Amino acid sequence: MKVRTPYDRNDLNIKKSDKVLEVGPGHNPSFRSNVIAEKFVDTNYHRCGDVKIFPHQSFVNADGENLPFKDKEFDYVICNQVLEHAENPELFVKEQSRVASRGYIETPSLLGEFLFPKKSHKWVILDIDGKLVMYEKSKMEGNYLNNYGELFLNYLPYQSLPYKLLWLTDGDIMINRYEWEGEIDIIVNPQDDYYLSFFTRPWDREMVAKIIPPRSTSAEIWTVLRALSYMGLSKLKSKFQPHPILLSEYVKQKELSEKSTK
Repeated sequence: MKVRTPYDRNDLNIKKSDKVLEVGPGHNPSFRSNVIAEKFVDTNYHRCGDVKIFPHQSFVNADGENLPFKDKEFDYVICNQVLEHAENPELFVKEQSRVASRGYIETPSLLGEFLFPKKSHKWVILDIDGKLVMYEKSKMEGNYLNNYGELFLNYLPYQSLPYKLLWLTDGDIMINRYEWEGEIDIIVNPQDDYYLSFFTRPWDREMVAKIIPPRSTSAEIWTVLRALSYMGLSKLKSKFQPHPILLSEYVKQKELSEKSTK
């Protein structure tokens, strides 16, 4: 079940002693992960760049729908911008909750998919009532050809303070941030009119408030202040965090290290 909406991947309830798996991080792995599982190593069709990894991490070539790990082998699993690519999302999330007792899933929201779509995304996803509701993108009406990712992903997050605040205070407009424990609640291609309406009808005020709940003035001020504080701390931490290296370089370093120990 969903337990929390974090700011991002750096705001997760992970203990120092936790063993952390990350599934499908591609070119942007989380520093906290201990093991990286990546299905596609020879093509960037599903990502924006070559696979990267931090030197302290272990790499496994594996499919997220069939992970080669024991039940509850990990304490926590991170899955960032991957579920929307899954062929079988029910099996995919079942594997996440099998290998770990807690985790984090992040995906584009319905509106996010309009703003920065990818051809490899099979699903449009909304977080409704603590459930990840998935609807096949091929069934959705709309223009998924005009990709404004250069503006919304690569420019504004680094140039606009108001946009950064929007991302932290009302990020659900563009992304789903889903920290879970135990099981992951998902609905695939809903038939129930309540959930289906979010994908097939114009949103009225009640539907909008369901996705972005209204806040009082005091809550709004507190939300902005917390976001500013988090933004400052994140900027400071980033100055001291190393950068990942290409998987090819990681493999070379590992081979050299093994030779030197023989």
